[in-house]
Amino acid sequence: MQAINDNNTLLTVATANLLNLALPNRVYYDNRDPYKPAEYEAKCAWLGAQFARLDADVLAVQEVWDADALKYAVQRSGLHYSSVMVPGAEDGALGTPRVGLVTRLPVKQVHSIDLFDERDIVPVPELGTHVKFERPVLHVQLALKPDVTLHVLVVHLKSKRPKFLQDDAGDPLENREDPHVASRGILRSLVMRAAEAAALRSVVVRLLSDTNEPLIMMGDLNDVPHAVTSQMVAATQAIAYDRSARDTALFNAYDVQSQGGLLRDVAYSFIHQGWPDTLDQIWVSEELVKSSKFSRGEVRRVDYFNDHLHEGRDDTRSDHGFVRALLRWRN
Repeated sequence: MQAINDNNTLLTVATANLLNLALPNRVYYDNRDPYKPAEYEAKCAWLGAQFARLDADVLAVQEVWDADALKYAVQRSGLHYSSVMVPGAEDGALGTPRVGLVTRLPVKQVHSIDLFDERDIVPVPELGTHVKFERPVLHVQLALKPDVTLHVLVVHLKSKRPKFLQDDAGDPLENREDPHVASRGILRSLVMRAAEAAALRSVVVRLLSDTNEPLIMMGDLNDVPHAVTSQMVAATQAIAYDRSARDTALFNAYDVQSQGGLLRDVAYSFIHQGWPDTLDQIWVSEELVKSSKFSRGEVRRVDYFNDHLHEGRDDTRSDHGFVRALLRWRN
């Protein structure tokens, strides 16, 4: 964080999906080979170099199995951070990887959000009720200034991969080659991701109601910014019908940057079957939107670090591009 004069402070925030960051020889998925020591060293060295390029004051990360692995990758960056946290992965995550935060700002409170509010629980076809985030949401309160609290949400919503039925041992209970079964699997994933989006919306509304404290949401939403699930969380489009909805809306940092955006054909963070998508996103509350009458700052610029997506698939790197935003806060 850099003070450029008495009235303005610059802050850089970024999000990075690290693609199964785990300690060497540690089995994280039964169908994936663990990292050999040399592969682990290569992955942490590569991530360290990317962290150094981002040089973010607040870095949101996803797909971390072991907190110690993240700490080592941060160490390889050569940068100094006061806090490196991955709740649920301190002794190794089980079942699914976790999200985390790396920051230079003082930490005031940390809260890992696992269960949905009761009203957000929904049934999933053939699976029963979906009652919690597959990867818990991380809510961290940071001291942006001595008298200003910055809320940060780190998220990783359910993927689009089909959710097939399986037994307790992980063996399939249905023919995955059957087109009807495949469509049911995609339906289950969609319902689960939509339920997580609705539950996350409840978190956002709770944090933004009756407060003027800024909020930043970062992470892998597993859908594009204008998708229904993304808009369920942000509710930006609702402003067209109700201006008062701005109070609890989130704004895509790319769309509200004051210095003008890069061309859309380079603003992507993931490539699926040759098609670029922006799954990794940064959203801000109206306190960080220059055009808002309640603005205390602005998004100056958003950058995408995605060149490595064209260098071939390699687990020692990431299959996601990283996104960084430069913010200015008026003191």
